[in-house]
Amino acid sequence: MSAIKPQILAAISGAIAAYIADEEAYQVATMEQAARPAGPPVNLWALAGRQEAMQLRLLMQRRSLR
Repeated sequence: MSAIKPQILAAISGAIAAYIADEEAYQVATMEQAARPAGPPVNLWALAGRQEAMQLRLLMQRRSLR
């Protein structure tokens, strides 16, 4: 069995360290983003109006197919 050359071992160690640092940075960024509010609250009146308009459109489509 042959030993791993020091240059290759150093490259592997560096790559693993860089990967771990990148993953930690990604987790920190994800946690910061999760702590922020998502945005304004949902406007329930607008949502109900959109749903009613979609139902009316579906009703008209069904009536036109008779």
